Amino acid sequence: MHASKGDRLLMHGRTVGHGDHMVEIVEVLGTNGEPPYRIRAEDGHETIMWPGPDCVVQHPKSTEPHTIH
Repeated sequence: MHASKGDRLLMHGRTVGHGDHMVEIVEVLGTNGEPPYRIRAEDGHETIMWPGPDCVVQHPKSTEPHTIH
């Protein structure tokens, strides 16, 4: 998985009643665009995460999501 600052991370809901949500990648802490990432939710909460297979990176200049492998 490769991401850059400003990319969006779509996290698919894993249980019934918990839909997908989008966060912004505000800092890439790994090398060459790899995780971990510092992310910011819509409510302003920030955390560091290592995305799993239920996440998709969306680049601002692209309409195609990139699936984590």
